[in-house]
This record gives sequence, structure tokens and C-alpha cells, in this order.
Amino acid sequence: MLATQRQHLILQELDAEGTVRVAALADLLRVSEMTVRRDIDALDAEGLLLRVHGGATRAGAFSALEPGFGAKSAREADAKRAIAAEALSLLRPGVTLLVSGGTTTHELARLLPRDLGLTVVTNSLMVANALAAGDGGIRTVVLGGQRTPSEALVGPVTVHALDGLHADLCFMGVHGFDPKAGITSPNLLESEVNAAMIAASDTLAVLADATKYGTVGLAGIAPLSAVGTLITDARISTGSAGPAAESLLRQSVGELRITPLTPAFAPPASQLGSSSGASQRWERPDLLPSWVADPFPSRPTSLPDGQMPPASAFKGHDA
Repeated sequence: MLATQRQHLILQELDAEGTVRVAALADLLRVSEMTVRRDIDALDAEGLLLRVHGGATRAGAFSALEPGFGAKSAREADAKRAIAAEALSLLRPGVTLLVSGGTTTHELARLLPRDLGLTVVTNSLMVANALAAGDGGIRTVVLGGQRTPSEALVGPVTVHALDGLHADLCFMGVHGFDPKAGITSPNLLESEVNAAMIAASDTLAVLADATKYGTVGLAGIAPLSAVGTLITDARISTGSAGPAAESLLRQSVGELRITPLTPAFAPPASQLGSSSGASQRWERPDLLPSWVADPFPSRPTSLPDGQMPPASAFKGHDA
């Protein structure tokens, strides 16, 4: 099992239990306690948990720590893909998009159709890379600035570049969203850039999985009343906050969309922006492209601790 897979499972256990112990995790993951401690140390360095004697606990709801892109991308992958696919129904042919940094917006960039004549302006290096990896069809403008741990470009240069721009729609990933604090970031410079993106756009769509509900970062970006559409997953109604969270959000944002946690496939371009687009979902796993359903189907998922698979296991895939 790869380190990122182990760390994802550790974070899942932490979300479910609140605290985790090294010995229990070693049994669960079938690795040594030393390996678990290394994983906990890595997650602690990213601000995703707090290392304590014998285990780890949650980092807390208020955070000024900014996890790196790699650490965040390992979390809630299914929810992010489903949210990104739902966001496609907001598109119209020929629109100009502002896309902020974040792992969910990165998933969106991977799914953006190439046949709608879209223009994308972004401060995210990962979003720009995802668009460059396609076969063209999307006009891409990358804003300059100072690089953050989440691979976004921020600072006065970025804000200045946004001054003369206008977009139809802004897709934004956030560190947390809360009825009182609004949408927030752990990075002061990034919050300024995100606020400038909102000012430069007609409509704001926030893409955030339900685990971010109640999380309050160091810097505020905007109140929830500024959010035109909030797309999250079904756990917003079944989590610790219960149905009250969904009710509060519906009162606070222009539109709340809740997507199931089944893998979602983007609707055809002909359905994008249609009145029925929001309610139509492609949820049959047999229709999913192989890179969505399982990007590495031939790679072994269980190996003795510390061992690497033979080269033959990667046949048909880039190493």
C-alpha cells in the first residue's frame, strides 16, 4: 500500500473516531508501528492532524495551517470528483471562468469540456497544468504571483492582474465554510486574491466537500450571502451537524446543491446548462472512463511494508 493510501485511511479513521492510536492503525493497515508514526509525522507537518503521545487527534476546527496540495488531494477524492462533475451543469457555451486554487477545482479542470469555447483565468498552477494536459479547446490565462503550499499564485501582483478582468462565473475552492464566518482560507494573501476574484465575477460558485463545514480559517474571504451556488456532498445532511446544517446553508446561499457520494460522470455538452442538467447524473460505474473509475487498475494495492511492486505490475501505465 502506498504512503498516500495509508495516510488517506488514517485521516478517514480520524474523521470517524476523533483520535487514533498507532498500535490500532498498524493492525488496521497491516504495517509496522514505525511506518504509522512516519505517516502521522507527515500528516502533522501538513497540518491535517495533531500528533500526540501514542497516536493523533484532529487538528481542530480553527486553523491557520495550510496543507500542501499533495496532502489535500489524498482526502475525499470521491466527493471532490462528484462535486466537480455537478459543477459542469453551471456552464454555458463561450463563458469566461475564474478558477481559484484547490484540489476540488483541480478535479473540475480535468473534467472541463473542450468543445464549449471556454476561457479560463486561474491563479492555480495545478489547474493550468490540467488544462494544458488536454487536447486544446480552452483558452487559458494564468495569473502571476507568489506560490503557496497549495500551488496557487497570490499577492499584490495577482490582485493587480485581476483589476481589469471580468468573468461570467467564478469557481472557488475553500479551506472552510461556516454560517457565521463565511468562506475562509488559512492564507492571508490567498484570501485577498479570492476576494478579488469574487469582485471580478458575475456569479460565485463554491465547491467544497462536507468535511469543510464548520472549519474556520485564519482569513475571511466573503460571507455565505455572496455565494451564488454552493456545491457539497450528501454528508452535509447526515454529519455531526445533522439536518440543521443543510437548513442553515439553504438560508444563507443563493442555491445549495447536494451531490451523492457515488462517482459522477460529466453530462454530454448538449446537456450542460440545460434546465434539467442539475438533476441529471451519470452514476453507472461501467460508463466511467478508466481514468476516473480507477486511474491505476493494474497496480497492486497491498504489498508487504516497505516493498515495491515489480516493474511488470506497471505494464500499460507510466511509472
